Amino acid sequence: MLVFWEQRLAFLATPKTGSTAIASALESLASVSLQRPPVLKHTTVHRFERFIRPYLEAASKKDDWCLVALMREPRDWLGSWYRFRSREDQTDPLKSTRGMSFDDFVRGWCADPRPAFADVGAQEKFLRPRQGRGLDRLFRYEEMDSFVDFLEERLGCEITLPRVNVSPPGATALSPATEALLHQVAAADFRLYETLQHQ
Repeated sequence: MLVFWEQRLAFLATPKTGSTAIASALESLASVSLQRPPVLKHTTVHRFERFIRPYLEAASKKDDWCLVALMREPRDWLGSWYRFRSREDQTDPLKSTRGMSFDDFVRGWCADPRPAFADVGAQEKFLRPRQGRGLDRLFRYEEMDSFVDFLEERLGCEITLPRVNVSPPGATALSPATEALLHQVAAADFRLYETLQHQ
């Protein structure tokens, strides 16, 4: 999470949407940068609205803070998690996807409860406010240029994002049955993502 005090802008780091690259490029400009531990780096919209927005508004005596985040196409988002957890340096064998097919990973994600290797949450749940205003702007990860243009205008500087924390390559084919199951279980994620094409 990054907070830009003068611009009254807060960026929430949705997991697997380039947040490490964004933090690398912008951390020096931010008034507050929460990068560790992951529970703070990846502060949800709900936690921001409950704990952080009230504090920022009280401290700044302003109620026009802008909250922004990114969302990735849901199938591709899971593909990034699957590839990320296949790395050789994955230290927890219960979370490793090495030697596992993407189809098995997605079926694990669709299960209830989810096995440890597929217990990565869901973007819609991360981005949904349970109280308060919620996000002012939500950008597609696949349209990063639009997000960078927004940041450049808001922060008044040119931004170049580095390539960091990139998941290794890997096959992400799904059977038709698993594809259909994913669209059923992740229906809220797909609905939210589709609303972004018109913004």
